[in-house]
Amino acid sequence: MRIKSVDARWIRIPIEESRQHVSDFGRLRTFDAAIVRIETQAGVVGWGEGKNAAGSSGQYAALVHLINNEIGPNLVGRDASQITQIWEDLYNGTRSESAASRGHVFPELSRRGLTVAAISAIDIALWDIRGKALGQPVWALLGGRSAERLPAYASGGWADAKGIGEQLRSYIDAGGFGAVKMRVGSMDGAPHVSAERVRAARDAIGPGVDLMVDAHGTYTVAEAKRFAAMVADCDLAWFEEPVTADDRLGIAEFRAATHIPVALGESECTRFDFRDLVVARAADILQPDPAFCGGITEAMRIAALASSFNLRLAPHLWAGAPAFFAGLHVIAAAPAGFIVEYSLGANPMIHDLSRETVCVQDGTIAVPDAPGLGLEIDTDVISRFAVD
Repeated sequence: MRIKSVDARWIRIPIEESRQHVSDFGRLRTFDAAIVRIETQAGVVGWGEGKNAAGSSGQYAALVHLINNEIGPNLVGRDASQITQIWEDLYNGTRSESAASRGHVFPELSRRGLTVAAISAIDIALWDIRGKALGQPVWALLGGRSAERLPAYASGGWADAKGIGEQLRSYIDAGGFGAVKMRVGSMDGAPHVSAERVRAARDAIGPGVDLMVDAHGTYTVAEAKRFAAMVADCDLAWFEEPVTADDRLGIAEFRAATHIPVALGESECTRFDFRDLVVARAADILQPDPAFCGGITEAMRIAALASSFNLRLAPHLWAGAPAFFAGLHVIAAAPAGFIVEYSLGANPMIHDLSRETVCVQDGTIAVPDAPGLGLEIDTDVISRFAVD
């Protein structure tokens, strides 16, 4: 179980023009991620993923360099089964020995952003290795799963008021979804435009399908309140990132002013950020992204926070295959986990990277039974779309 090599690559997969969408991120023409391959001396290979950019596109050269040139070489020769200790060592950096001897974190200054994204990728790959080495799926190593299949929601919804109903109905018809999510916020220019789109969506899908909205943090507190008031009768299942994640007081103020459940977390790193959200009474649903929050290890710690405060867990899974599969295992194993995000926009980083077909049937998705993440990576896709 000794680590032989760590290799990160920036993968950039083009999105065909007919499937490109426009949101507050602009037009998304590619799907990007840092994909990590860790191999042990025994030949066991684990796959991980790190994220450092909004949406699905961005620059990954710095993250890949960090993993390949600073973090990865220090992992060679270490026991791959020591997942938690490796996590803590990477988080605490040069202070790791002091932290271990004192029994509390003593992190170095670069304990957010790229550093945690790198830790996330490595952690996911190590869990994949651990499961493969033991012949067990990751969810079994995390304590078991709640179900063989998990409910999923269709994530997309960029069309205007005239087209949003047809767009969301097409999602429901494609996978039998009982819940759908649409985008709102600055992409529409004004709260009343978003509200008109939401009302059109609700009219089209009827009362029996849960409807969520996601503003990507682009509203001010005042705008979020105005929007919430305009759609108060639309029975929204949650309002995701109504305000920028950096304005935690503002998010808490918004939550106190509305009856709509608030979902947060895709922009947050580690359990410490989520602890602050929970203590501030800023969220009803926590949404850690396994490729950014600290991997499977930290996602499970965040899941314990959700359970402790009687909140729910719905990880952000607009991601590539390693992070998506990691999220499936976390949701299945965590008592607070309850629903899977399934992107209905173009997502070649899931569907092209995975040799197995990833699909939703009757509104549910299967929890993998195969060892590790249960993911077989198409290495030809890695080679074809790697950015040199």
